[in-house]
Amino acid sequence: MLRLKKLYFLGILPMRSSNDTSTNTKLIVAGAGSGKTTHIVSSSTQESTRKVLVTTFTRANEAEIRSKFVKNTGFIPSHITVQTWFTFLLQHGVRPFQGSKYKGVITGLLLSSGASALYTKEADIEKHYLTPDRKIYSDKVAKFAIKCNELSNNAVIDRLAQIYDHIYIDEVQDMAGYDLDFIKLLVASGIEVTLVGDPRQGTYSTSNSAKNKKYKKSKVVSFFQGIPSGITIDDSTLNTNFRCEPTICNLSNTLFPDFNAVAATTAQMSVPHRGVFIIKAGDVDDYLKEFMPMQLRERITSKGIRAEYPVHNFGTSKGLEFDRVLIYPTKAITDWLKSQKHESLQPTSKAKLYVAITRARLSVAFIHDDGFDDKIFQAWR
Repeated sequence: MLRLKKLYFLGILPMRSSNDTSTNTKLIVAGAGSGKTTHIVSSSTQESTRKVLVTTFTRANEAEIRSKFVKNTGFIPSHITVQTWFTFLLQHGVRPFQGSKYKGVITGLLLSSGASALYTKEADIEKHYLTPDRKIYSDKVAKFAIKCNELSNNAVIDRLAQIYDHIYIDEVQDMAGYDLDFIKLLVASGIEVTLVGDPRQGTYSTSNSAKNKKYKKSKVVSFFQGIPSGITIDDSTLNTNFRCEPTICNLSNTLFPDFNAVAATTAQMSVPHRGVFIIKAGDVDDYLKEFMPMQLRERITSKGIRAEYPVHNFGTSKGLEFDRVLIYPTKAITDWLKSQKHESLQPTSKAKLYVAITRARLSVAFIHDDGFDDKIFQAWR
């Protein structure tokens, strides 16, 4: 801390207070297919005189962001850092001031909550936070960073305020537990923070902790609405789905009626077989041969998958897009097909189904032999 202050006074780092409680934070509630990653890449690229961090939960999303920078500009601009959320927390939240909390050496990160750690008191640092080989549990990283910040008189956040002018957090609906509390500290730091995500696509979480449990996934907007300093919530900038045929977009909107409906672009009238279809189980082989859709299933143990055709799980298909998809429904999805009552789906199942539906540009088909609402679905054959 003393060394850091010395750098400030020598003029090597500019002094900027993190005690200013005013906030320059925007939460962009994005719809599927709205160009979320493109927006982040384009906006951050234009900030050439500022230091910018773009961070996200999963390695797959990090790779997608890096790929988009390369596609748009040929490289990642020097003023921009792209890294996963846990890498960011480990580098800037834990390592610089970990001595204020723990005198040993933290050797790395383990993507786990650690079953035994759930029942170990925080005072036992090595068992509560760390594995036997001193890797920190992923859902304890933010908590540890917050404790370091408290014990070092806000030095963790002060240091970040000297390094970055603007932090973009992508897929913010994935943030949970103490990670939300760490973001709250960033919001109050004086750093410009832009949060971007689609709460309807809450299929993963950084933590399964009981901390902030009521704000997980589709409820994440409520967490930021409750921050007293005020955050601008923008649900219009990225609210047009440029990917999906309108009937597909409209179907996905029915799953989350509490959110503003995502607008659809003009239908591709020249393309045959567009929209949402019901396929009888006996017709699946013919349908796969004719249209070559991507098969989507809830999990690897789902029955009926044709191994000779490509397949993704609902969760792993997130961030991808295909011309056509064929969905193998669970019992809960089958019940939804019959009733069209979104309440019949559990939150995670609803989010996964939303992801599956919105992967398709032209057509979505469900395997289903019973009755269905023919105002929404078309029968194939």
